[in-house]
Amino acid sequence: MTPEHAAAPRIFVASSARSSGLGGAGTATLTGDTGWLLVAFPAVGSITNMEVRTRILEAALGLLAESGAHELTQPRVARAAGVRQSHLTYYFPTRATLMQAIARHSIERLARELAGAREGNPSQMARAIAAASSDRRIARVMLGLVTAADRDPAIRRQFRRFVAELRGLMAPTLAAGGLRTEPACLAFFHSVVIGCAVLQLARDSAEARAEARTVLEMAARAIARVRR
Repeated sequence: MTPEHAAAPRIFVASSARSSGLGGAGTATLTGDTGWLLVAFPAVGSITNMEVRTRILEAALGLLAESGAHELTQPRVARAAGVRQSHLTYYFPTRATLMQAIARHSIERLARELAGAREGNPSQMARAIAAASSDRRIARVMLGLVTAADRDPAIRRQFRRFVAELRGLMAPTLAAGGLRTEPACLAFFHSVVIGCAVLQLARDSAEARAEARTVLEMAARAIARVRR
């Protein structure tokens, strides 16, 4: 039989096999003389929803570090994460929800990193936050969200709630560092951190980073529970 008249391969699905390709979506192998097409997908539970979600967020952060928010399209993030775009949109239906999740993920990771700062020491907490604020990914994701909120009233409404959520995530970490966490104090310190991050991104210099350390230490002293 000539190739153009060959019968279509029969398909056998092996759902218990763990995928090693196609971005975690499955692998397909033609089994030679038998004519069977073996399609293998990851076993149920072999890759958890949280693992896929985290992989997407880490890939997005990598793109932000390399190129900026303009590169953060769903197809690019899906390719970087090694997942199908349909998987990405299942977790993050829009670019705005993806960027909000990135910002939340960044704050949660920052809180874990700051856990080592000496308890009750505002200056040490401020220096640790200053070091983290030099991460250009944080500034880029916030600028991306601000731009999206400026263009879309629906995103603007989401952003208002999101700011309150971020400050709620910040509060326990700041409290552990000896800082007051009343709403006005959180708003003040959050605004200073974002301002320092954006100015460091724009100038990208040792002078900008030193300035951020000084400014954040001043801000921490201003809202310290015990003035030093």
